Amino acid sequence: MDKIMIIEDEELICNELSKLLENNNYEVIVLKDFKNALKEILAVSPDLILLDINIPFINGETLLQSLRKESNIPVIMVTSINCETEEALSISYGADDYITKPYNPTILLLRIGAVLKRTKTNYNLNELSYKELKFDFQKGIIKKDNIEIILTKNEMIIFSYLLNHQNKIVTREELMTILWDNSEYVNENALTVNISRLRGKLKEIGYIDAIETRKGLGYILS
Repeated sequence: MDKIMIIEDEELICNELSKLLENNNYEVIVLKDFKNALKEILAVSPDLILLDINIPFINGETLLQSLRKESNIPVIMVTSINCETEEALSISYGADDYITKPYNPTILLLRIGAVLKRTKTNYNLNELSYKELKFDFQKGIIKKDNIEIILTKNEMIIFSYLLNHQNKIVTREELMTILWDNSEYVNENALTVNISRLRGKLKEIGYIDAIETRKGLGYILS
């Protein structure tokens, strides 16, 4: 049974979410200690987190940034902030998805299922190679010499797919399918943000322009 942690300070919403998840065979843990949120998350080690942005003591996006320094636990932002800028910011900080309140319960469950499915998919990164890089898929880390770079789950999935199709053009539609598993629920902006973040991280370890955009076609890893 997958374990989902709810980080939400509105009791009514929290109770509704808990019932929805429990009725769909998820184990539910509700965060109570917002002052020590990161510590609690790491202690519980859930399979997925539903995270509100406006929570006590610490902004949800700030908490997400801190979490990404320690763990690659999938995070779906569930918030009343219906703003493309906030959505892009959350994705850039490492969120796996973003859904606004009031949400459709069926859509939320589909989003949760899609994130969990792709998280569990084994992309055999340790069997792949790209120049001098080494991979640790379980920790979400790529290494070069003594430098370690943490990638989000989406970034690892994108990179592994590009590696499996190295020197070939990969379309945006392919990447969106492998990421979200159902094109009906894809956010195009999220893919663009993830590609941009991945390029930036590769640049940090010396691989400038590793991912090339082919206008109107897609991307290629050379």
